[in-house]
Amino acid sequence: MLKSLIITSLLLFCSLLQANTTTLKIATLAPDGTSWMNIMRDGAKEVEQRTSGRVKIRFYPGGVMGNDNSVLRKIRVGQLHGGALTAGGLAAIYPDIQLYSLPFLFRSFDEVDYVRKQMDPLLIKGLHEAGFVSYGISEGGFAYLMSHLPLDSVDALRQQKIWSPEGDQISLLAFRTIDVSPVPLPLTDVLTGLQTGLIDTVGSSPIGAIALQWHTRIKHIADIPLIYLYGTLVITEKAVNKLSPEDQNILKEVMERQFQLINQQNRDDNLAARQALQKQGIIFHQPMNGSRESWQQLIDKVEQRIKQENLLDPSLFKQIQQLLETKRKEKG
Repeated sequence: MLKSLIITSLLLFCSLLQANTTTLKIATLAPDGTSWMNIMRDGAKEVEQRTSGRVKIRFYPGGVMGNDNSVLRKIRVGQLHGGALTAGGLAAIYPDIQLYSLPFLFRSFDEVDYVRKQMDPLLIKGLHEAGFVSYGISEGGFAYLMSHLPLDSVDALRQQKIWSPEGDQISLLAFRTIDVSPVPLPLTDVLTGLQTGLIDTVGSSPIGAIALQWHTRIKHIADIPLIYLYGTLVITEKAVNKLSPEDQNILKEVMERQFQLINQQNRDDNLAARQALQKQGIIFHQPMNGSRESWQQLIDKVEQRIKQENLLDPSLFKQIQQLLETKRKEKG
């Protein structure tokens, strides 16, 4: 009788522990073993320890849950609770998250840091209003146009078969504005596209090109920042609200700190990756004197078209332009 009571009590205790445990399922395209995943796993371990096992985070890395669209679909049906998604991937739930993705928006990391200090809280607030909790924006670095052929002029650019991220309406519009016919593909199909000749030019950060093996199919890089890449970890507000206020605060504190680490680590990794690409013989092309004016005309044309199309909140668009103007005046 006593043995039976002990067994019953243990079973009830285990059931109670299980009932008080929440496992947040998070998908990401980042491969396992990368700096990004290592930092996030360290954060997940700390969250589990500090909540005494009440909150666990299970990652699905390397794109095993599909591209950003697939991940969002699985979040909607409850198969996942969140994902580490790109700005383009999040546009379906909050279009203004693409604000930093405007082509040729930033000229330097100084401008990025100045603008993000002011604008990050507004974008995170917008995601919250769309039903998602964000723990910070993580830099992916500047994307540069990379190709098998030289990209030393605007005319050369127009002759390439350029990849456009699937679902990224801003990139699609920008390329078409400058008379380029892009080839939309999901991220997972880009390497195959380069190998088969479906595309011959991609926009990527140095670290992204190496991690995704795209650098094996390119020989030239246009050394002009094309787009600023970034992403964020989002978890549905519904899932977060199931946690106690204390556990929500622990999750927030840890993950925000980890995302700051990722942000700096990605910048350092991109600088190192750039040097690695140069050592492999990949040529970085600076715009020549004769083509510099053509590039600027292209930049102005893209900016004007995006403004006319109202793809982004006009007030946010104006605010970021004012911040950049202020920063550039300071720099002279």
